Amino acid sequence: MEKRYLLTIDQSTSGTKALLVDRAGRIAVRCFADHKQLYPAAGWVEHDPEEIYRNVVKLAHEALRRAGIAPDRLAAVTITNQRETAVMWDRATGRPVCNAIVWQCQRTADRCSALKEAGHEPAVREKTGLMLDPYFSAAKWRWMLEQVPEARRALAEGTLLAGTIDSWLLWKLSGGEVHATDYTNASRTSLFDIHERTWDDGLCDLFGVPKEILPEVRSSDDSFGVTRDPALWSEQVPLTGVIGDSQAALFGQLCLEPGMTKATYGTGTSVLMNIGDRPVPAGNGLVLAIAWGRGGGVAYALEAVIRTSGDSIKWVRDNLGLFDSFEEMDRLLEEAPDNQGVYLVPAFVGLGAPYWDPRARAAILGMSRSTGKAHLVRAALESIAYQVRDAAEMMEAEAGIPLAALRADGGASDNPRLMQFQADLLGRTVVKSDAAESSALGSAYMGGLGIGWWPSAAELPVGGQDFACRFEPAMAAEERERLYQGWKRAVAGIVTTNKES
Repeated sequence: MEKRYLLTIDQSTSGTKALLVDRAGRIAVRCFADHKQLYPAAGWVEHDPEEIYRNVVKLAHEALRRAGIAPDRLAAVTITNQRETAVMWDRATGRPVCNAIVWQCQRTADRCSALKEAGHEPAVREKTGLMLDPYFSAAKWRWMLEQVPEARRALAEGTLLAGTIDSWLLWKLSGGEVHATDYTNASRTSLFDIHERTWDDGLCDLFGVPKEILPEVRSSDDSFGVTRDPALWSEQVPLTGVIGDSQAALFGQLCLEPGMTKATYGTGTSVLMNIGDRPVPAGNGLVLAIAWGRGGGVAYALEAVIRTSGDSIKWVRDNLGLFDSFEEMDRLLEEAPDNQGVYLVPAFVGLGAPYWDPRARAAILGMSRSTGKAHLVRAALESIAYQVRDAAEMMEAEAGIPLAALRADGGASDNPRLMQFQADLLGRTVVKSDAAESSALGSAYMGGLGIGWWPSAAELPVGGQDFACRFEPAMAAEERERLYQGWKRAVAGIVTTNKES
């Protein structure tokens, strides 16, 4: 029986997709379901892991139904996922001990600040490539161990397991037989030595997370067992192609050579530069991560993490009620061709690179009596591009490699006004693939290489992607710098205020 498709599970912050990808790299079927965003306290963000897995099962069935195929036509199931989101569950009951703590959550800010003040950050950064910040998983797991009685009980009974979302899905899909993760997700936990490629005893002690509850770490293209959940199907389909969503997008955008850079415009934005097989020290708000593990080796990436980007558009739509549809948003942007000096600094869950201020709070600056809702919508959209320029300038300086062009993907990259403003603000070409599923394609490519569907990375199919969609800078250099300096002043204002308070 011909294995016609890869089934890729793309589990993101806002929802879950199931996609069928064929040998030509084309997406034949795409299904989506969102899940609840839970905000139990100010700055706290949670997801229900069981809701997420129910969506995975539902969407897998729906994808096969739409394609009119049985599970025996699947060559493999691959997974790409929101990173850093922390889960703990009891292997005896198969149930989470509490909701997942999402990467955006700030409840561990005080713990991370205390570790930083005690002088631990240099050692953490040297081993992991990361700064001490609540963004990453380790402090979240420690919070669960301290605050959730079910976690302490399961730990005492030897049945507690911890992992990121990929680990949770692998465990469920395999019928509880596989507790594993890949290098990309492990490298975002603050517990993984990215040079030795192992969980680090000293880091586990520092954060108070027992190493025995952590998953086995494998290459992204490795075999992660087979599907065994009867709620899914009886067919045993290989599990492979496990990779965090931002790294998957880098691979899916075919940024396979050092210096190639992409930006994934999602709830937040991740800007990654492939730096090859030799890591360089990351500073000034950048982090160093494993881009992927494949064929026994690894590639590294410099990354700038932007906490809030596309979510800013959602905020002005849902919380402020400034527009109902993207067509209405586009009309408002036509009404306000200039921001009139209005800037939104979207620090709703703190600021990421290059500021890394988890306590910063959002602000709208520069308003006058003539400011209208169109200016606020424009300020929200433009805030995405300003943050990406911050990231690009840092990467060029740290890596010593000029940015020739930026490859863009993710939901907000579908907005041509944003992409044109991004090109104008960078003074560089922005290349937009018309395939909005770069993370899913990256996972599928990785899984396909793992099972031998494609013989080498050089022979990966472009499939439905069209890299001919290009946005060239058209803004005068003086105007570009005037706008950008206004942004820098706005950010400096809220960062300074935060420090003073």
